[in-house]
Amino acid sequence: MALPAKQQLIFWAVFTAVFLALFWALGNVLLPFIVGAAIAYILDPLADRLETWGLTRTWATVVIFALAVLVGLLTLLLVVPLLVTQVIDLIDAAPRLYETAREQVIEYFPSIVNENSAMRQAFADLLDSARSQAGSLASSVLASAGSALSGIIVLVVSPVVAFYLLLDWDRMIARIDELLPRDHAPVLRDLARDIDATLASFIRGQGTVCLILGTFYAVALMLVGLQFGLVVGLFAGLISFIPYIGALFGGVLAVGLALFQFWGEWYWIAAVAGIFMIGQAVEGNILTPKLVGDSVGLHPVWLLLALSAFGALFGFAGMLIAVPVAAVIGVVMRYLGERYRDGLLYRGQTGRTREEDG
Repeated sequence: MALPAKQQLIFWAVFTAVFLALFWALGNVLLPFIVGAAIAYILDPLADRLETWGLTRTWATVVIFALAVLVGLLTLLLVVPLLVTQVIDLIDAAPRLYETAREQVIEYFPSIVNENSAMRQAFADLLDSARSQAGSLASSVLASAGSALSGIIVLVVSPVVAFYLLLDWDRMIARIDELLPRDHAPVLRDLARDIDATLASFIRGQGTVCLILGTFYAVALMLVGLQFGLVVGLFAGLISFIPYIGALFGGVLAVGLALFQFWGEWYWIAAVAGIFMIGQAVEGNILTPKLVGDSVGLHPVWLLLALSAFGALFGFAGMLIAVPVAAVIGVVMRYLGERYRDGLLYRGQTGRTREEDG
């Protein structure tokens, strides 16, 4: 005899609460495993395609990771040196950029040099506030060192996790299917297919959009001669999975650098701003509709809410699972909405069907 619905609900509620508590406690430890699982999920269709071509699962996994290593080495040899050089140059140029900004502010806002002006007092208060934070510099450096160590661990452990998960992906899915509650297995399979379709459309499609935008921004900014264009372009493309944020932050940063570099040559500054306007227009009208599609069901506002909430609760690891969780909740809510519209609570005592109402 099956468990009553109330007991099942209590069981799954407790299970979910324990899982979230463990995830909150072990978020940083789980980070490389989350990244590895995401990589395996993204690469699984490619492994399935290689299997249809006659390769075994083992050889398909080996071929995929051999290609990944080759691409990684080429990236290290061709892109990373230039990227590191521009980052170092940007750090070295920071004092000069500060002095230039200071001179421009004094030139256009001379009241700052007046000791009795309100603007001068506000500027002095800002500097005092900055000095008061100097004591936290050592802890910030240590935190950065810890973050760098965590990043190295992720880079080393994640590929290993991804390799073994990709190798056993189909067996794991089959095992999970065997553990589904028999009474609810058909519904859970349907929900899982919808979730997989949503995630596949979003992650693979949005990943392609980020790659295209990052390449476009980096190449276009370098062609107009903007210093650090490669860094800014790749950064803007990398965070473009957050709606509008990539173009906003990348555009503000690029235009700010252009103001220092091309001061007086407004056509170059306008060209830098135009690059991000074109990128945003192409993303919104061509790339996202074609590659991601309207059927994904992840509204930008819902995605931003999920990223903010899970980032605040679980840190960076929470941001990584925000998109899958948002997809799961979206699919479940659509399913519950369909059930509601088929039920008496919506149709009332008349029992009218949705076809009759529509």
